Amino acid sequence: MPSLFRFLTVVAVIVGIVYGVIFALANFVNPKPREMTVTIPADKFLKK
Repeated sequence: MPSLFRFLTVVAVIVGIVYGVIFALANFVNPKPREMTVTIPADKFLKK
């Protein structure tokens, strides 16, 4: 049984670290807005 508790503790610590990294990326990293141009071919507008 102690190995199960150790395993669950390790898994909980790993999940906590991953959650912390995702939280930090979502809140502290600001994306740089920029313009984007997408060219759509004319045949996409033609109905068949």
